[in-house]
Amino acid sequence: MLGRMGRPGLLGVAARTAVVAGTATAVSGRVHEHQMERMEQQQQAQQAQQAPPPAPAPPAAVEVDLTAELQKLADMKASGILTDEEFAAAKAKLLAG
Repeated sequence: MLGRMGRPGLLGVAARTAVVAGTATAVSGRVHEHQMERMEQQQQAQQAQQAPPPAPAPPAAVEVDLTAELQKLADMKASGILTDEEFAAAKAKLLAG
């Protein structure tokens, strides 16, 4: 049996509408995803540009005058502020560091 020639029937129109709507939804979803990816890339680029510059390196450690420090320790020991053991420990720490 041959199908009808001419205008499509109700089922044909419904099927065509479904295909068109499905295609439009798929295309619009992909466009939306693409736009979101672009926005994220732009935001990341802006954040990278706005990032503060790295902090400068800390200043180099000040050189300790060993003679002056040893003299301070000796004065503290002589005045009774440090015991012999405390003096020896502080002196060893100063000489090691």
